[in-house]
Amino acid sequence: MTHSSRAGTDGPRASVALSKEGLPDWLDPVVRAAETVEPLQLSRFLPPENGAGRQSAVLILFGEGPEGPELLLMERAGSLRSHAGQPSFPGGALDPEDGDPKADGPLRAALREAEEETGLDPAGVQLFGVLPRLYIPVSHFVVTPVLGWWREPSPVGVVDPNETARVFRVPVADLTNPANRATAAHPSGHRGPAFLVESTLVWGFTAGVIDRLLHYAGWERSWDREKLVPLDWRS
Repeated sequence: MTHSSRAGTDGPRASVALSKEGLPDWLDPVVRAAETVEPLQLSRFLPPENGAGRQSAVLILFGEGPEGPELLLMERAGSLRSHAGQPSFPGGALDPEDGDPKADGPLRAALREAEEETGLDPAGVQLFGVLPRLYIPVSHFVVTPVLGWWREPSPVGVVDPNETARVFRVPVADLTNPANRATAAHPSGHRGPAFLVESTLVWGFTAGVIDRLLHYAGWERSWDREKLVPLDWRS
């Protein structure tokens, strides 16, 4: 996730809203999961009760590719201060022009950041759900995961090499393939789900959210949780 100080579009903020109309049938389990999942079912790291933390949002964008359903991910530039080099969802901190963090601010922020980081055209994205807010202790981000359907796909790629190393799509079939799944083991002792896809290792917050989405959507296949991938201290 990155923070941009670039101002938004001129004039009044465009309205953003959630809509489930016209979604493909295969997204039904994701819609149901978003409506029913409890915060602690997603993560043990929840926002501080005192309201501390930096409000942010990520876009979990489902599209349809040659191999069926897919997710849009990006790899963060190695020079960034936090989460350098990590694959992640597009997203970042809310800017003032995004509006109320407790209302539609996160929806607007998720689309704005995705456009800034991947060149995505937000007009082709239909937002259909929001997951419970989560917390990333290492960077103090309070994250609202926003779910979207890529109704009208647009070209995507690296916009700013200082922020993004690459932009890529991952077929959901690859994420559910047991051969591509592992447990990431950090030297600190923390362990969490990981995915070996598109010649990269997806781990941390992003992998945790993907893992829970696959589980509660009923897409998860049995995999070997004892298969460990060690991370180094720089991770």
